[in-house]
Amino acid sequence: MASFKNFLNKQVTIEISGNSNVDGILIEVGNDLLVVFNGENFLYIPLLHIHNLSESTLEESFGVVPSLQELEHEKDELSLRKVLTAAKGIFVEINLSNNRSFHGFITTIMNNYFVFYSPIYKIMYISLQHLKWLTPYLTEKTPYMLSNNLLPVNPSNIPLARTLDVQLNKLIGELVVMNSGENYEYIGKLSSIDSNFIELTTSRGESKLVGLRHLKSIFIP
Repeated sequence: MASFKNFLNKQVTIEISGNSNVDGILIEVGNDLLVVFNGENFLYIPLLHIHNLSESTLEESFGVVPSLQELEHEKDELSLRKVLTAAKGIFVEINLSNNRSFHGFITTIMNNYFVFYSPIYKIMYISLQHLKWLTPYLTEKTPYMLSNNLLPVNPSNIPLARTLDVQLNKLIGELVVMNSGENYEYIGKLSSIDSNFIELTTSRGESKLVGLRHLKSIFIP
């Protein structure tokens, strides 16, 4: 990661998958992610989604960078999995596309997905492959300023499989919302999973196949 380290403590512009740009100060370089401070928050960005990085031409100042207090015990060997593990139980914002962010907390991390509790969507299964960035809350605020009794410590007792495709088999027959329902075709009854495709039955009883590798998130409404 020597090339990325040349940009440490400099203001950078990063292009991320989904035609999204992030501007800030490059704080840390890990095995498979970068940490950028954008003036308000720390963004943990997986290298998988970085299209390009360059020194910023903006004259904007990002002020004094606070300590990585929430996750600083993971700084020595920074990796996405270590960051996710350290973030369990901490209120975070996760981004899956340039216009889709969710607020809540991580409950469990499996091989290729993690379980996320959102006060709005409840239990969500999030594909690790599609996580664009993660931001831990830097204050004691809760999402939507909800009281703690509305944010359960153990929100689900559903047994979890190691991989997302096997976990989805447990949802066969359930009405599901995929990719936040950004397209109405991603809402329906999960009918089957076969050959890396998910079969949905739409509201009008039609069959729709969705590639499993394009699945960013899924929840039961």
